[in-house]
Order: sequence, then C-alpha cells, then structure tokens
Amino acid sequence: MDIYDVLIRDFPFLLKGLGVAIVLLAALLMIGFVLGMSICLLQLYGPKTRLLQWPLLLYERVFRGVPIIIMLFIFYYGISGVYDISAFAAAILAMGLRSAAYQSQIFRSAFKSVPAGQMMAARAMGMSKAKAIRHIIFPQAARHAIGPWTNEFSSEIKETSLAYVIGVVELTRQAHYIITSTQGNVLIVFAVVALLYFVLNRAGNSLLYAYERKLAVPGFEK
Repeated sequence: MDIYDVLIRDFPFLLKGLGVAIVLLAALLMIGFVLGMSICLLQLYGPKTRLLQWPLLLYERVFRGVPIIIMLFIFYYGISGVYDISAFAAAILAMGLRSAAYQSQIFRSAFKSVPAGQMMAARAMGMSKAKAIRHIIFPQAARHAIGPWTNEFSSEIKETSLAYVIGVVELTRQAHYIITSTQGNVLIVFAVVALLYFVLNRAGNSLLYAYERKLAVPGFEK
C-alpha cells in the first residue's frame, strides 16, 4: 500500500485530529477573551491602586514572556503532580491564560483608541461609567479590535499544534502516527497537515474580515 492509499485510509483520523484542534482553539480563545477583556477593563477603568494594577501587569508580562511550550510543561507535568489533570485540560488552561495576556493588550489598545472626550460626554449626560463603557466605548473599541484579534486567532491556530508535546492527540499527533506506521513519507504527510491548517486559518480569517466589514461605519472605514 503506497502513501496515498494510506492517507485516504487514515484521512478520517486526520479530520478527527483537526476537530480536537478546533475544540482546543475555541476553548482557549474563549478563556482568553473573557479574562483578557476583564484585565483590560480593570487596567483602564478599575482602581489605580498598586494592589490591583501590579498583579495585572505581572500576569501580563509573565504569560507574554514565557514560551508556550514551557507553559505546557508547567501546567501538565507541574500541576499533575498535585492534581489529576488531563493533557487536554492542561493545554486549554496554559494556552487560554497565555492568550488572555495577549488579548488584554489588544483590547486595551482598542479601548484607548476611542477619544477620551466620549467618556466625558457620556458621563456629562448622566450615564454611569458602566453604561458609558457598554453603550458608547465598547461598540467603537470592538471595531478597532477585530483586525489585531484576527492575528491572535491565526497565531493560536498554529500554536495548538504544540499541544502534542504533552500527549494531546490533535492533528499533528495524528500525522506522527501515520508517519510512524509508514516509516517515512514525512514531507507528504505534513504537506497534507499544512493544507488543513491553512484552510482552517483562511476560513476563520474570512469570517472575521466579513464581521469587520459588517461593523464598519460608512465614512469611518480604515
């Protein structure tokens, strides 16, 4: 049986690995979004005390400054020593927390791009700070954040492939199984894997660009 017959036979396993990568991606981006947005709002609109701001700054610097593969080892082999955690859960946790550090800065830049006078005008009209953020600042910041957030989406798709180092059976791990079973054909197998990642990346980017166009305000396009 040649490699092409093997690829046709084992393609469902590659799709299964791709499915695991997509679930991992969705989970880590969700954690990153919720936590990243919370950090952003606390940094910009929360109390300016060192007790709050310094831990937020430390978190952001640490998770942005340590390679993701080291984070994976810490969260899997480190935590599994005191708590029974699966490789998949450790990957979601490590990648989600790291993505939150990056997303917090994406959202922070987007919020700061909205002129400060708009918050002052909203407060002068009697709106609370929370209502001004929700109804005035957030809709404008969201439009500015989509472009940089698209880069984060693309980056995280590629980094899900690193989860295989702690045993997550995602797309790259499935490719390794095929290579091991055929004792070679590295180029052909990884070319197929690269194509699958590329298609997923392009599909996600196309959806995000379409959403960005939908939110665009006539006369205020970039």
